Amino acid sequence: MTSTGYATALGAGTVINAIATWKGSAFGIDLKTSAEVRLHSSGGIKGTIEGGGNARLIERCVQLVFDKFDHQGGALVSTSSEVPIASGLKSSSAAANASVLAALDAIGESMEPLDSALLGVQGAKDAGVTITGAFDDAAASMLGGVVVTDNKELSLISRDVMESEVIIYAPRKKAYSSNTDVNRSRLVAPWVDMAYELCIEGDYEKAMTLNGFLYCSALGYKTEPMLMALEAGVKGVSLSGTGPAYTALAHGEMAGRVIDAWSELDGNVIRTKVNNNGAQIGRK
Repeated sequence: MTSTGYATALGAGTVINAIATWKGSAFGIDLKTSAEVRLHSSGGIKGTIEGGGNARLIERCVQLVFDKFDHQGGALVSTSSEVPIASGLKSSSAAANASVLAALDAIGESMEPLDSALLGVQGAKDAGVTITGAFDDAAASMLGGVVVTDNKELSLISRDVMESEVIIYAPRKKAYSSNTDVNRSRLVAPWVDMAYELCIEGDYEKAMTLNGFLYCSALGYKTEPMLMALEAGVKGVSLSGTGPAYTALAHGEMAGRVIDAWSELDGNVIRTKVNNNGAQIGRK
């Protein structure tokens, strides 16, 4: 047996972090994780990540696909990614989604996109890399555009197309979601609810900026990168996820101004855009 499946899934930026209230919102970004699943006849699933790392998430996602379709046999799953890890840019959701879709491609099966994302959410929970299940991140990574979700009910509330450049400031340090102080995050829940209402009204930029100030305060991150982006004319800027990266929605000349400002900081600045197409099955 030599069947091989391929897929790509998106990283994402935060509009509303769901840790405080279970309600979340995120947008897909044009940074991708690629997965390859190569079937073999013997049992066992072995994963490798380009550049190193713990492969239990991608292994678990492939196993869940095999279990669902009663596929017998083993597989080699490998991933490579443009998404910075442990930065709040949804690298785990991208890896989970890409692995699920590549496994489906390898065994010749198909699922609805959100059902595929839910398998990835389960894999992330099983692997211990998420607090809320990160359904908002998984949905944005799978569908592209901007999504609003209820992570407790695992339901998609809305999805919109968003046209914007995205500027990312990624400090050199890493922060893993599973280590986040949930209790401190929930202290700001009443104000996160206010940001969520803005999100429901479609005012994503104002919502994400309020979200960013709230979570920077709760989690101990500096607000200076946000203020620098606001000075450059940005309306939407936030700590992404549980950090440490920040994302800004930029239009026209302000993108260059944000890049100039953030380039003074210690870390990497990435220029990309919102991806409205979502994850893709097959080799690209």
